[in-house]
Amino acid sequence: MLLIEDDAFLAKIYAQKLEDEGFDVSLASNGEDGLKLALREPPACVLLDILLPGADGFEILQKMKAEQALVKVPVVIISNLGQREDVQKAMSAGAAGYLIKAHSLPQDVARKVKEILKMG
Repeated sequence: MLLIEDDAFLAKIYAQKLEDEGFDVSLASNGEDGLKLALREPPACVLLDILLPGADGFEILQKMKAEQALVKVPVVIISNLGQREDVQKAMSAGAAGYLIKAHSLPQDVARKVKEILKMG
């Protein structure tokens, strides 16, 4: 499991909940580092923020889906961008799910990951 989130506080909260649920979590605070980590060791799933320093989550999602090693890795967007256009843009670029941070508790995030990975 790879979490790409630039907010250290949120990243810690999400990572703790996912670890409590049995996931090994790698963290990246920007998209480029996240992409490098994913290419080095393709994760079972990626949680990806949209608003990141440098390349935004949309760019990182497109780059991941262009990589043979990552094309089948499910990517769940977790962002405060909740406009219909943002959700549609992410889903049409290949996201497996979209969660709005303000409406999603850490357990909702864990539940979504399990659902996508057919674990629950």
